[in-house]
Amino acid sequence: MSEETPGFDEKPDVPTDGTTPDEPTAADSKEAAAPAGDATDVALTAQLDQVRTALGERTADLQRLQAEYQNYRRRVERDRVTVKEIAVANLLTELLPTLDDIGRAREHGELVGGFKSVAEALETVVAKMGLQQFGKEGEPFDPTIHEALMHSYAPDVTETTCVAILQPGYRIGERTVRPARVAVAEPQPGAPAKSEESDDSEKDTK
Repeated sequence: MSEETPGFDEKPDVPTDGTTPDEPTAADSKEAAAPAGDATDVALTAQLDQVRTALGERTADLQRLQAEYQNYRRRVERDRVTVKEIAVANLLTELLPTLDDIGRAREHGELVGGFKSVAEALETVVAKMGLQQFGKEGEPFDPTIHEALMHSYAPDVTETTCVAILQPGYRIGERTVRPARVAVAEPQPGAPAKSEESDDSEKDTK
C-alpha cells in the first residue's frame, strides 16, 4: 500500500453561501454605491437650478430689450409724424398771403381765365394737405380762434359777435395756423342780457 499524502483529507474552509471570503456581497456593493449616487443627484439638481436661473435671467433681459425696442419704434414714429406736421405747417403758412390774394381777387371778380384755374388748383392742393379755412360772419367771438381788430356796439346782438371777417383763419387738424381776424360787435350798454330776454319772452307767452 502506498502512503497517503498527509493533508489531502482536510477540506478548506469555504463559506456555505457560495462566495469566497474576500469577494464582496451584493449588499455591500449597494451600500457603497448609495452615497455616490446621492451625491450625483445633488450635483445634477444644483446644475439644473443654475441653468433655470440663467434661463430666467436671459428671458427677462430679452423681454426688457423687446420692450425698449417697441418704445423706440413708437417714439421714432411719433417724432416722424411731428416733424412732418411741422414741415407741412411751415409750408402752408408761407402760402397764406397768396391764398389771401386769391380770396380778394375772387371778391372783386378778378379771378378769371388761367389765373382762376391756377388759383383753384392751389386751393385744392392745400386742402388735400389738411389746411382748412374758418371764420364766418355772425358766429360768436371766440378769443382762442379769433383776433378782434375792430370793435363796436350793435343793438341787434346779444353777445360778442363777429360781424365782419377781415381775414379768414386757417387750421390744420386741431392746430390753428392763423386766427381769423375779425370785427366784433357787442350789445349796447344797458341792453338786457340774452338770458333775461329769454325769460321775458317766456313770461309773455304765458
